[in-house]
Amino acid sequence: MALPEVKQTATEARLATLTMPEAGCTRAAREDALARVLEMGLPGRRDEYWKYTRPDTLISAEQPHAALFHSDEPLLFGNLDRLKIVFIDGVFSAEDSDDLELEGVNIDRIEDICCKDIHWAKELYGVLESRGQSPVQRPLAALNTAFAADGVAIHVTGKPTKPISLIYRHASETSDAMLHHIIRVESGAEVTVLENGPAASRFNKCIEIDIADGGTLHHVRAQGRDHERRAATHMFTRLGQESVYKSFTLTVNGILTRNEQVIELTGDDAIAHVAGACVGDGDFHHDDTVFVTHDAVNCESRQVFKKVLRNGATGVFQGKILVKEGAQKTDGYQISQSLLLDDDSQFLAKPELEIYADDVACSHGSTSGAIDETALFYLRSRGVSVKDATNMLTLAFLAEAVDEIEDEELAEAIVNRLEGWLSRHI
Repeated sequence: MALPEVKQTATEARLATLTMPEAGCTRAAREDALARVLEMGLPGRRDEYWKYTRPDTLISAEQPHAALFHSDEPLLFGNLDRLKIVFIDGVFSAEDSDDLELEGVNIDRIEDICCKDIHWAKELYGVLESRGQSPVQRPLAALNTAFAADGVAIHVTGKPTKPISLIYRHASETSDAMLHHIIRVESGAEVTVLENGPAASRFNKCIEIDIADGGTLHHVRAQGRDHERRAATHMFTRLGQESVYKSFTLTVNGILTRNEQVIELTGDDAIAHVAGACVGDGDFHHDDTVFVTHDAVNCESRQVFKKVLRNGATGVFQGKILVKEGAQKTDGYQISQSLLLDDDSQFLAKPELEIYADDVACSHGSTSGAIDETALFYLRSRGVSVKDATNMLTLAFLAEAVDEIEDEELAEAIVNRLEGWLSRHI
């Protein structure tokens, strides 16, 4: 079927601004992804999963402008012992990064992989992204697979003693960056991956994660600082038997952010938890879109998303749990909640369950509300100021999402960042 003229024109205009990098062992995957982009077209407001979020500035041929944000606030995770991998406007910075060497891990740049005909990442590059295109099309992810020139391939074979930290710096007010990362966690291996930084004026990022039987990946991400930035991110994760995937995202600024998580539980007894906390003020639009597929027995998934919104900010949650035939003893939990600190903000939610097995325990819920006046009165009656009381109740509201972070030091860093934002904005 031919694309509508408006969508075809927008797609062709965007593609005209891009150049496919030297492909090497990723050539076939890139060409396949480009063919899918041409077939699907880039997203428009008429698409079912984009009706709450305008994709215009994410797909436009013109690069959007985003002012740089300067702050004396300490960098998140700055006090942690970690392996730092730095990208500036989407380009790897060897000068600012540590040596890519860590016991139990092999790390290569995507640029280097493209120069080799044989590499382990060839078997993964674009594979999970392609699988994630059904039943919902994700053309911005396919665009990334076709044109991303940089990123890293992380092969985890052991249990490294410190996290791998991907740091994204924004240096140009008109930067338009794409990064593509691949993570393979082998059987019995375990790793923590951190991400933080504004990245670029417009950022398109894709991560493909393959966790083998008995492997574990902890992922903690923070998006913020430069408020005028725009970002579309995708994480495609496949879990083997008795594997574990836990991901948490904090977002505190940004005119437009869309985070997509596509998770497949393909091995029995696998566990996948994905959570997010965001706080937005004014011209802030934040969209979490999650699709979890249970395709094995006795698997557990949790989706916990909390949003605090004020001064006309908008929050979106679209979450689905699909339980395939034969995926018995599934335990699927989904909750999305918003705290609206004024009458101008809005929260738009679309929770979904689709179940083809009969021995399951699945639930979903979504709520919006204001600060609890009774709790606020209780704190005020004991001498707590309105500002401090509001901050305390807001942090308590976000706690369920932050509690999904297992590492106490990382959780404390996230709470400290939230407290700093709240003290400045409320």
